[in-house]
Amino acid sequence: MKLRDLARGLPDFTDRKVIDRHMERLDSHGASRRDFLALASAGVAAGFGAAALGLPAAAIASQNGKFAFLTGFMVNEWNTTFDRTAKTAAESLGIGYTSLDSQFDGERQYNQFEQQVAAGVSGVIFNLSDGSAIRGLARTAAQNRIYIANIWDSLPWFTPFDADDYYTLFAVSEEVTAQREVTEVLLAGVTERFGGGDIIGVTGSKGSLLELQRNRGRDAAFAKFPKTRLVDELPGLWNREDALKATEDLLTRNPNVVGIVTQDDDIALGAIAALNAAGLRPGEDVLVVGTSGTGLGSKAVKAGQMLATKGNSPALAAALFTTRLYDVTHGWVPRASERMLNWNTLTLTRDNIDGWIERFVDNGDVEPFDYRKMSKVLHPDDWDPQAEVYPLDIDQSFGGIPKPEGYSYPPAYVAARDTGERAAVAAEYAAHYKIKYDGPSPNRRA
Repeated sequence: MKLRDLARGLPDFTDRKVIDRHMERLDSHGASRRDFLALASAGVAAGFGAAALGLPAAAIASQNGKFAFLTGFMVNEWNTTFDRTAKTAAESLGIGYTSLDSQFDGERQYNQFEQQVAAGVSGVIFNLSDGSAIRGLARTAAQNRIYIANIWDSLPWFTPFDADDYYTLFAVSEEVTAQREVTEVLLAGVTERFGGGDIIGVTGSKGSLLELQRNRGRDAAFAKFPKTRLVDELPGLWNREDALKATEDLLTRNPNVVGIVTQDDDIALGAIAALNAAGLRPGEDVLVVGTSGTGLGSKAVKAGQMLATKGNSPALAAALFTTRLYDVTHGWVPRASERMLNWNTLTLTRDNIDGWIERFVDNGDVEPFDYRKMSKVLHPDDWDPQAEVYPLDIDQSFGGIPKPEGYSYPPAYVAARDTGERAAVAAEYAAHYKIKYDGPSPNRRA
């Protein structure tokens, strides 16, 4: 087909109304008509047009080193820190970077991904608005030879092995154990101070994989503390404002609360605000725990308003995902056991919070990790994960969630487990782990 024949099938982008209609359908917030036409002149409008018309985009590998972070919500501190660190890590690797916030709108996030496809991005990190979208996103990524990686929410029992090699990484911190540990700190404190009592939960987004995992860990903790009981819960949607409202409702319904277990530090801060508004003293009348290790959360622990949190550095996740995209776009091929990963977190209380704040919060211009040294391309012999990173266990990650009818474990996953590859990868990552997660920054000045 000749170029002029192909062009006859495209919209008339000389018509201002046509441009406006397509920009609206593509949800191109922040882009001017001039920007759109500039993209069109570079040949990208054809990709936009294909996406808008429901046609598959052309499968063209991009070698331009442009990465994007597409998050379902930039409304909390964990995500904003991830974004800032991913940008810094990308700069250290010499690659372009952008980020987009879908504001909890899964359709908008899909549109944003199609825009990045059309713009020639070579790698995308997702924090999904809707985990069930990963199947379609992975299909589009494979069609366009774009590497993707996904953190937190996902479609249960759907893995990178069920997609394509372009879905290079699904990775999360090991959440079930982490939430159990921080809940145990709360329940021990409540038992010691009050002799037990009523606990309320303020969760994330209802039905998300992350909420389900953290619920499992939380609920398991109560078995060790029979004088405590979880009496009620509501979602806090990973942000302070919604968490404040949820906590207010829970306190009204449950007047004898002595503990609040939350699923994020921003949620915990919203719960603390609700306690203050109700005339209750956080850390005295009601004990609260979070689980993120954010700056404000860490300082709430230090101030005694929060009993504990989990040190789950967004900077670590940002570096892990950014260097993975860098490596695969530069020829490195992960083994099966490296396509799904967990990392461990720290339980932070007033006893150890100062070192965390020094490295991850009040660190000025001292970056908490050596980003380039995480790359297996740049450091093939002495790469360092700089945390306890190891292959993810599907049953641990998706446990308690019914398998789809006719489900069978991915052959590559089974082979890696049964041949010893998984154990070998775990041992290799442990051997390369030199810069300790609970120690000082490798960039700290002497």
